[in-house]
Amino acid sequence: MDIKISPAESLRGDIRLPGDKSISHRYAILASLADGATRIRNYASGADCRSTLGVFQAMGVRVEEAPGEIVIHGPGLRGLHKPECALDAGNSGSTMRMLSGVLAAQPFSSTIAGDESLSRRPMDRIMKPLGEMGARIRGRDGRYPPLEIDGRPLRPIRYASPVASAQVKTCILLAGLFAEGATTVVEPTPTRDHTEIALREFGATVEVSGRSVSVQGPARLAGGEFTVPGDISSAAFFLVAASIVPGSRLLIEGVGLNPTRAALLDFLLSAGAGIRVSNMRQAHGEPVGDLVVETARIRGGAIERDTTAALIDEIPALAVLGALSEEGLSVHDARELRVKETDRIASIVTNLRRAGVEIEEREDGFSIPGRQRFRAARYDSFGDHRIAMAFAVAALAADGESVVENADAASVSFPEFFTTLERLRA
Repeated sequence: MDIKISPAESLRGDIRLPGDKSISHRYAILASLADGATRIRNYASGADCRSTLGVFQAMGVRVEEAPGEIVIHGPGLRGLHKPECALDAGNSGSTMRMLSGVLAAQPFSSTIAGDESLSRRPMDRIMKPLGEMGARIRGRDGRYPPLEIDGRPLRPIRYASPVASAQVKTCILLAGLFAEGATTVVEPTPTRDHTEIALREFGATVEVSGRSVSVQGPARLAGGEFTVPGDISSAAFFLVAASIVPGSRLLIEGVGLNPTRAALLDFLLSAGAGIRVSNMRQAHGEPVGDLVVETARIRGGAIERDTTAALIDEIPALAVLGALSEEGLSVHDARELRVKETDRIASIVTNLRRAGVEIEEREDGFSIPGRQRFRAARYDSFGDHRIAMAFAVAALAADGESVVENADAASVSFPEFFTTLERLRA
């Protein structure tokens, strides 16, 4: 589906975002391994989190759905059943990587597959540590989906991860729930800690010391009631849009403001964005607040080293902001973008050049000079939800009507994105 987008005169209004995708995945996984029912409000509406639910339903977990909430009836840590066919992760790398840790410990064999895009994403970064725990996992060409997993008893390990990846950390910790003893992950740099928080909320014993995270197994998890905060990665598109469209003012309510995800706000504020945080509170161990954003003159800046890992999902939106900033934007140490839903570095470069924006591509990132303008253009989402939304925002600042091809890719994380954007224009 292609969508036409005209330049915006201003954006104004109040919005609530879909539930945080990262937190939704983790709540669904732990609820499916817990004893008893778990009620989850504001569960993420996108296709990726639906894939996680679908995988567990295929293993016998009962899920009830009602407006604004789901109820997962957990069968306990050892209560999953052998699926009748291959498990379908869809487009969700999060589902495949994190769930592999659970599947590796089951008393049955399983296969987990995905769509064409997911089938091109390497999985060796989880296959190696799971192999050290005693799992048997086979992938196409030794590293690509589908993954064939022969479940078996696992042993705890201490794993020094060569990559800063919350998904790798989560995969190992979930496997550790089934092992006898402490399973530890040591990260090169700290990543988002939603897994550690959620594990504690469900009753697991977790210890954190610097860059080291341990979980004690075998664990017993208990169901409960949870509300997922709004997704700050989805908020990024509206924070950028309001910053670059003159005369804009938005109130974004109930956003998750976990410090391991706050790098987005830190970067935007340091670049001169007009953002204010209000009504801070706690929800199930996660900090939540409201964001008010108004148009401002953005200086630009650099994203590199530790900041890159913390901002990896927001870089497509920040690339659009960088072109319109005073000093531009440079991104380094972002090779991870090459193996996302698409090669996001190449996708960003291609689309910016279509709009007449100058950009220098590097293997690990790019540099964009500031004070540029967007021409009306035909953008390609490349089937990537964040690319689709980022260049919808770019279209708001163009000199004429633009088109986003395959815009329905946004449904992976934010099915309501385009209707929300249109409402704010009105």
